[in-house]
Amino acid sequence: MRLNQIRDLLAVVETGSLRAAARRIGLSQPAISKSVAQLERELQAQLLLRTARGIVLTPAGRAFVARGRVIDTELRKAHDDLSALRGRREGVVAFGIGPAVTVPLIPDAMARFRARWPRAHVRIREGMRTALLPLVRDETLDFTVSENVAAGGEAGLQFKSLVQPELVVIGRRGHPLSHARSLQELAVADWLIFNSPGSRGALERTFEASGLAPPQTLVHCESYATALALIARSDLLGLVVREQLTELPLADRFVQRLSIREKISRPTIGLFVRADAPLSPAAAAMVRALGAAARALPKRTPSL
Repeated sequence: MRLNQIRDLLAVVETGSLRAAARRIGLSQPAISKSVAQLERELQAQLLLRTARGIVLTPAGRAFVARGRVIDTELRKAHDDLSALRGRREGVVAFGIGPAVTVPLIPDAMARFRARWPRAHVRIREGMRTALLPLVRDETLDFTVSENVAAGGEAGLQFKSLVQPELVVIGRRGHPLSHARSLQELAVADWLIFNSPGSRGALERTFEASGLAPPQTLVHCESYATALALIARSDLLGLVVREQLTELPLADRFVQRLSIREKISRPTIGLFVRADAPLSPAAAAMVRALGAAARALPKRTPSL
């Protein structure tokens, strides 16, 4: 088994076809097909199925890719380590972000990182923690910046808190409940949530802390941009980070803050990293940049 065979297989899986994988790597399609076929013969197992809708993994393929992705990632990290020892600030950083942490933490951290690592390639994936944490475990992502809602921790991962941002209730301009001043008045509203129902998200914690049952009419959305659009064009209410409301262009033209008396539960936002694998130099530098950006936030979103 050769490392380039693992690389070729992963390219086919990630792009969905031999042709696209060949374009990514810079080889011919027959060369990619031959490489994967040789790997299957050496493993004595069929890894890919060619169907009318594209290429899919067999059960053996899924098992091998899970290990192969770790091998490929560790090889990349080793290459980045050697480049750093030679004084070359290059490499690849791949990390995830939850919908509650995009502004202003990520732009500030990115500016700090790019100032010191201008040649590094950065890939950012937005999603919910339930989708991102498995990608950290299998090393598809170096780390993720997400809300920590699991009191007992996450198996195989370490968590480092960054911030506890202030959340505010928002609705569209002219919302029928725009003059409400208590959670009880808002309990009958339709709400948009980022965490799945029953996962102890901020909305559930806030209502329960006030002795109220959480709202039952919910829309679960995992994209912040889509969430804002839905709130701006419907009667949905939502909880968002205060800075996201004030710093995003034109946001205040379409949505408004609802001032309520009760204290809103603050989420704990931080870094999830693998407990058993060191970060590459570039990924470690991005983590440091995120920490610096968190410490520089205004006091109303205090660093822990």
